[in-house]
Amino acid sequence: MVLSERHIPAPPLDLSHHLSYTTRHRQASSVKEFYKYFQIPGIGNLAGGLPNPSYFPYDTLEAEVALPERFNPTTIQENAPANADPLSGRLKVPKESQTTNLQKRIDLMTALQYGTADGYPPLVSFLRKFTRDHLHPNVPYAGGPDIVLDCGSTDGFSKAIEAFTNVWNPERNWIRQREGVLCEEFAYMNAIQTAKPRGLNIVGIAMDAQGMRVSGKGGLADVLDNWDFRLGRRPHVLYTVTTGQNPTGSTLSVERKKEIYTLCQKYDVIIVEDEPYWNLQYPSVMKSTPSSPNYNINKKSSGYNFLDSLVPSYLSMDVDGRVVRLDTFSKTIAPGCRLGWITAQPAIVERLTRITETSTQQPSGFVQSMVAELLLGQSSDSSTSQSMSHERNWRMDGWIRWLEGLRGGYERRMTTMCRVLDEGKHTILDSDSNSQPDELDTWEIITKTQMYSFVWPAGGMFVWVKACLETHPLRSKYQLEKLSKALWVHLTRKPYLCLVSPGSMFAATEKAMEESVLYMRLCFAPMPEEDVESVSRRLADGFRAFWARKDLDGLDGDDDDAVERMEALSLEGAANLTGLGC
Repeated sequence: MVLSERHIPAPPLDLSHHLSYTTRHRQASSVKEFYKYFQIPGIGNLAGGLPNPSYFPYDTLEAEVALPERFNPTTIQENAPANADPLSGRLKVPKESQTTNLQKRIDLMTALQYGTADGYPPLVSFLRKFTRDHLHPNVPYAGGPDIVLDCGSTDGFSKAIEAFTNVWNPERNWIRQREGVLCEEFAYMNAIQTAKPRGLNIVGIAMDAQGMRVSGKGGLADVLDNWDFRLGRRPHVLYTVTTGQNPTGSTLSVERKKEIYTLCQKYDVIIVEDEPYWNLQYPSVMKSTPSSPNYNINKKSSGYNFLDSLVPSYLSMDVDGRVVRLDTFSKTIAPGCRLGWITAQPAIVERLTRITETSTQQPSGFVQSMVAELLLGQSSDSSTSQSMSHERNWRMDGWIRWLEGLRGGYERRMTTMCRVLDEGKHTILDSDSNSQPDELDTWEIITKTQMYSFVWPAGGMFVWVKACLETHPLRSKYQLEKLSKALWVHLTRKPYLCLVSPGSMFAATEKAMEESVLYMRLCFAPMPEEDVESVSRRLADGFRAFWARKDLDGLDGDDDDAVERMEALSLEGAANLTGLGC
């Protein structure tokens, strides 16, 4: 049977015209290029300036670690207790492994030595297989994507911005040379603050409950179709968080992603997809949202029901090779790992590798070896593996089960917080009639008033709350900005003791900054599961008490005052809902 052309994968497009001047001119590190010769059996290495590993002061790295089944997945009954006795195992990275296979060799002699920029070979091998065969099994361009390790998504985005944008200086460059970055109007500000110092236009795109909008005023189509070239070049990079978007918690459907991708094709835009929360998609919310899970051209399964159930990456529809995906272990193992990986077409990965060679070189060998040991363990052809038969390494099945358990734990927190907030979002306000005080038939008007609104997040770690300040009894007396700041300070006071992230922290543009006074971000992730309900009730009670205030006296404190109070009260149950760092 002859397949039609549309079923035959084509090579990814050559997008080198988007590379910055410095990235185009980077050459491979002559030092790193030499490393391939070090592996020749019996070679006398007189070339490399490598420290002798016998002088490394660490003989082993060992740890007690969780087993993949420690946390219940979402499919477990909601009120089922977590495992009473947390399951754990032991892992050990030896000084020297006996295997000669570099794709399986995990030891301190190799992990703590200088290495190549793409990352520690065993870990790179595992993540490449996970990425190509399971996480993104249907990338539609010929040959599929490649990966390079980075020091977390902040590092990954920094390298992507360096690769695809040129620095613009108003004192040296024409306005027509100024490049730009498209992003959600409320965005993760570490990324925006990475791009701004390069002189780039930061262009916020309007959002709705799903995330970035395509149509309507301020949507992506409106911005690209009607670009004002007096501001500079039409932006050619789109930065986006599509799952559990930070800060709004929105999750883009496949249908919306296809619309956005089509526009990016039309205007030749690179998509930088930052996905720290990709595994935290909540079926209890998403079941009510029409979508086409696991969209792909070839209908190839990931091999795991959990992965197949998730809304897939832009990579699943990336026929051009214009998607650069950022992944991180920050939310799946620990933020302090500073470890992640970038997925893109091989030509882009090669350029990112050149940037890595002369900057971070590669992530910490300590971290890479411990994560590799956790995910892979010692290879079966190593003599050390027999003495370590008691170890429990996750392997691919365990890694997927761990991700599913994390999703379950965070979904239960999300459900509890949103349920309490839903129950407490109204208050009863009363006002005297115009009757004279000495009249016996005085009466009151009772009004049910909504204090805030929010949409249950379909993924991620955040609830994006809009304060209905226009319903506050003092609205006619104070500006919204004054009321918003007073509410924030009020919530930090006893007995509420809740610290929330003001919406202004996430405003990508001046227009978004004006609207941000109504918003706050809540993070349900860091607190113990048993505390979520009580803290959420305190927050709702704080709103109710604020709506009952007759004035704003005593609420003039600034941010530093509030932080100092929270630190002083840290032993008295103060709740930090900011989730800063996420």
